[in-house]
Amino acid sequence: MGFFSTIFGICGFGFGISIGLVAGYFLFIYFQPTDVQDPEIRPLVEQDTETLQRMLPEIPLWVKNPDYDRVDWLNKFLGYMWPYLDKAICKTVKNIAKPIIAEQIPKYKIDSVEFEVLTLGSLPPTFQGMKVYVTDEKELIMEPSIKWAGNPNVTVAVKAFGLKATVQVLDLQVFLSPRITLKPLVPSFPCFANIFVSLMEKPHVDFGLKLIGADLMSIPGLYRFVQELIKDQVANMYLWPKTLEVQIMDPTKALKRPVGILLVKVLRAVKLKKKDLLGAADPYVKLKLTEDKLPSKKTTVKHKNLNPEWNEEFNLVVKDPQSQALEIQVYDWEQVGKHDKMGMNVVPLKDIPPEEPKVFTLDLLKNMDMNDVQNEKSRGQLVLELTYKPFKVEELANGFEETQSVQKAPEGTPGGGGLLVVIVHEAQDVEGKHHNNPSVRLLLRGEEKRTKHIKKNRDPRWEEEFQFMLEEPPTNDKLHVEVVSTSSRMGLLHPKESLGYVDISLADVVANKRINEKYHLIDSKNGRIQIEMQWRTAS
Repeated sequence: MGFFSTIFGICGFGFGISIGLVAGYFLFIYFQPTDVQDPEIRPLVEQDTETLQRMLPEIPLWVKNPDYDRVDWLNKFLGYMWPYLDKAICKTVKNIAKPIIAEQIPKYKIDSVEFEVLTLGSLPPTFQGMKVYVTDEKELIMEPSIKWAGNPNVTVAVKAFGLKATVQVLDLQVFLSPRITLKPLVPSFPCFANIFVSLMEKPHVDFGLKLIGADLMSIPGLYRFVQELIKDQVANMYLWPKTLEVQIMDPTKALKRPVGILLVKVLRAVKLKKKDLLGAADPYVKLKLTEDKLPSKKTTVKHKNLNPEWNEEFNLVVKDPQSQALEIQVYDWEQVGKHDKMGMNVVPLKDIPPEEPKVFTLDLLKNMDMNDVQNEKSRGQLVLELTYKPFKVEELANGFEETQSVQKAPEGTPGGGGLLVVIVHEAQDVEGKHHNNPSVRLLLRGEEKRTKHIKKNRDPRWEEEFQFMLEEPPTNDKLHVEVVSTSSRMGLLHPKESLGYVDISLADVVANKRINEKYHLIDSKNGRIQIEMQWRTAS
């Protein structure tokens, strides 16, 4: 009987399980509960305030303010780099603080102040959003919203009168909205010369402070007093329009702006060698500064003369007197064919004393290779008088700040005249019918200057600077600015094409000293060009 009872028990269990599964499946499929409703989907704008607070405890700044951009990529970057940034920042802080502490502690009769522990913790700051401003100046303006609820541990040990006290800073929270301006933008890495930082509102600062293990912030009234004191002190120093300026590089070297004028007086040449068949030559002199893209200056041609006298003066704009040199070349003018080179030489600007005229008698050489035996051959001599007129320090400082003031021209500037500086920044929506390789042509009083060509671009950016040395203020003159496209292929029916032009009156530049504007191009559908001009005088 025991055997049959076991068999019947197993069969009953299996049959019961099968009946239960079938019945449960039938009830699940064909019977629906009456107290469950389908979820109602509604847009966020239709939700009430309490519901939004439950769904989004903290609404991101880029949601509330559309002019703020998301910077999730920057937060991810900080998250990955924070362990390394923590060590680098703490090391830099120690190196900066150590000499300052060593200089200050004797005043307060303190033996030593040392960092026992200095770490920024494992939680990096986060950027809630960033606003970027677009201006016509050479600058980049950013307004990030930064929140840092970190877990730093800063422990400072102070020793005085044989006693030791430790101060510990914990649980730091900083919320701030700084305005960061990078200017001026320059063509040298890291592409900006200065960083200007100012706060747009008082920052929120909260932290824990322990002295010898006791929590000082738990003292009634002290927490609020310290918090407000820090806010006020930081606001007094950096609340806009006050700024913190950090210089990254020397703007003079970065921008390669003019730092002086080289006055060149070509006096005469002596014992030049015959070049023509009839035993004479037609010499003229070309002058050019190295590292300069401006065209060479030329003297007049002295026909059939081996000992010519010119007594002609030229002004050359100097950008770096330590590295630049004056390159002199003497040519024999030919009516037909290539002009023959009679000789050359170079004078480094660092060999010219400032503000003192100096006469140079230069031997003409075939080239500047001192090991070339052909340079031993006599080719004649050239006599020059050179004077370097540097700008004053205060004038340079004013000139490199992106303000309405500009630097003055040197004393060697022609009386009543000055230096007109034209900076071609960029153009927009310039389009040709046959090709689009734009460059800019500048024409003033018969003197022409050109920018480089940029291939296949409707929105080119040049950032090139040109100088016009003028004998008198151009109050009645106009600067002709033309955008020209040149074909990069040979044999086309339209090798050159005008993309638009504008004639700019210079009276406003003389009156205001500086203008930076965008001009609509004539004969162009939507084309515009941004030109900056400065008028620099000696007075």
